[in-house]
This record gives sequence, structure tokens and C-alpha cells, in this order.
Amino acid sequence: MNTLAKIPVTVITGFLGSGKTTLIQHLITNANGRKLAVLVNEFGSEGVDGEILKSCADANCPAENIVELANGCICCTVADDFIPAIEQLISRRVKPDHILIETSGLALPKPLLKAFDWPEIRSRITVDGVIALADAEAVAAGRFAPDPVAVEAQRAADENLDHETPLSEVFEDQIACADIVLLTKADLAGAEGLEAAKAAIAAEMPRRVPVLPVVDGAVDARVVLGLEAAAEDDLAARPSHHDGEDEHEHNDFASVVVELPEVVNIDALVASIQRLAREQNVLRAKGYIAVAGKPMRLLLQSVGERVRHQFDMPWGTRPRRSKLVLIGERDDIDEVAIRAGLGV
Repeated sequence: MNTLAKIPVTVITGFLGSGKTTLIQHLITNANGRKLAVLVNEFGSEGVDGEILKSCADANCPAENIVELANGCICCTVADDFIPAIEQLISRRVKPDHILIETSGLALPKPLLKAFDWPEIRSRITVDGVIALADAEAVAAGRFAPDPVAVEAQRAADENLDHETPLSEVFEDQIACADIVLLTKADLAGAEGLEAAKAAIAAEMPRRVPVLPVVDGAVDARVVLGLEAAAEDDLAARPSHHDGEDEHEHNDFASVVVELPEVVNIDALVASIQRLAREQNVLRAKGYIAVAGKPMRLLLQSVGERVRHQFDMPWGTRPRRSKLVLIGERDDIDEVAIRAGLGV
């Protein structure tokens, strides 16, 4: 079979909170007649993104075509999780026209691309392209590093100190692997912020690729799908900090799952999460919240101190359970302090 006969797969990667799920929601609802399938990978055992995407499933991407791998980084569990999940999708009686893979914010895309060389799937699918998302405002401010000011102070004090933080390595590997970079939340960055973000990304790119500003995931599917990059055959052009290593670990990060009682004051919850971002270096929080007196569930997501929330759908027959997943660097995250900060 030639490449054009294979099912195309788009790998959507990006740092924590960069807007991957929002982009996929937009592609599902603007598929231009394509039958889509989605493979969602999240860090930690509690998945939220899969439920968000299933809530916008339609005839072109029914709920059964949205498969969630919520326990373990997809690039570290290729044989156990990724290969069986892909085989399940491409063996459906009605095969998808295009598969979208949402990696976790911690995933390195290059090891995942190598999996497409596995005999079980190589003749049946191809990597149409790798789309890297980057939060324009955060990149412009250098916030993909845990504490850029402290890092630069260390560099100034010790000329022999020249190692990168785990967060920046993840960011650089994702950018270096991309066929297109989407600068998300462009409206929050402003014109100067966008230019600064583009300059920062250009400094990490091993080759020229399009860099496009995006707001709320709104990008024409014709721009990001149908690239025909066959990225699995183009690995040499996509350098990684981990080239030559058989595997990588994510021991630098940890997640805490917290169940809450029904929330009375949404603003107080938001303030608590912002305080945890400042005091406990919580990088990301997301989950569903039951609000007292409200029949709708509250979807809450945060990146650092930026917290967004909205009522997304009725609870219906689902149990009214409030649950948050919080992610931070392992050396910083303190489950006891996080629970205390949330009042549980």
C-alpha cells in the first residue's frame, strides 16, 4: 500500500494548558465531512479531556470513536496502550478518514512517531503531521520554565551551570518535532507578545515551519489536516534532547487527585487554585465541579494562576462529584498542602 492509501494521523502536542482539547473540539465540529477518530492521552489516572471531547461528539466523530488512554504517558507505553488502541480504531467496520492524537502535556512526540514503524500498523496508517501548540502569552513571558528569573540568576552566578529545566526540554522537543506551530490564546498576548513568542519559537526550530496565531482553537481544518508529511519517515529532521535514549521518564512530574464537596462559592475556589499556583507551584488544574443549587456541572481548567471555568452540561443521571486533577513538578508538589489549600 502506498502512503495515500493509509489512514492519516495528526499528532497534536503542546505544553500543559496550551489548548489542545479546544483545538480538537473545533476540528470535530468543523470536520468538512471527514469521519474523525480521536485518541486522547492524559498524564495521571484521572482523565478529563476525553469527557470534554465526548460532550461534542457528532455523526462525523461519534463518542465510540473517542478513545482515552488516561494512565501513563503515551510515548512510554507504546506496546501496552498505543498500538492496541490504534489497532482498535483502524479495525472498525466504518474506518475513520482521519485520526487525531492528543498527547499529554508531558509527552515527547518523537518516541511516539517511532511507534508508527511497528509492523502491525506501518502499512495501515501514516503521520499526516505534527501540530505543536504553544501558549503565546506564556512563551513570550518565558513561563514554560518553572521560574525563569531564578534560572537566569543561577546562570549569572555560575558560568558552569548550563543545563536546561525539564519543562524547557519538553517544550523544545515538542517544537522541534512540529510541522506547524499554533500560537494559542493570541488575543491575550497582544501584538508585541506574539512577536516575542514567534522569536522564542524560531530560536528552537531546527527548520522553517509555519507559525500561526490562533484564538479559541479556531483554525481551518484544511490548514492543519492533509499535510501528508509522513513524519515517521522524517525523524532525522526532528531532533530531540532524548535522541539515542531507549526511553524517557516523567519522574519530574506528579499529579494529585482531589475530590471536593459541593462548592458554594466559585470565586473562593478560583482564589484557592490561584494561591496554590503561587505557593505550591501547581502548573495545571482541571476537573468538573458540582456547584450547590446548580443543575449544570462546572468545567474548570487552569494554567498557573490563569483559571477558566464554564457550565458545560447538566449532570443528568451522573453522580454530582467534584473532582480536580492538579499537576506539578515532583519536587514541589505537596499533596497535604494542596488538600489543605482546597479545604479538604
